[in-house]
Amino acid sequence: MKLSTQIKPISYLSEHAAEIIWNISESREEQEQTVALLRMLAVGNKEIEQGKFRDAEDVFAEQYKTAAQ
Repeated sequence: MKLSTQIKPISYLSEHAAEIIWNISESREEQEQTVALLRMLAVGNKEIEQGKFRDAEDVFAEQYKTAAQ
């Protein structure tokens, strides 16, 4: 996005202050959620590299066995 399309006059900013603050807080929340997901992926990848995982077939077989009881 061009910088020139983002520049607003002071009157716009004062008239839309609540909306601007709301958008900033929403962006911040989305950013924090994205970072949390990336951290979870990084941990998962590290565990896979270390061999700390189980095959999906084994997990589903165990779940099926537990549900049948």
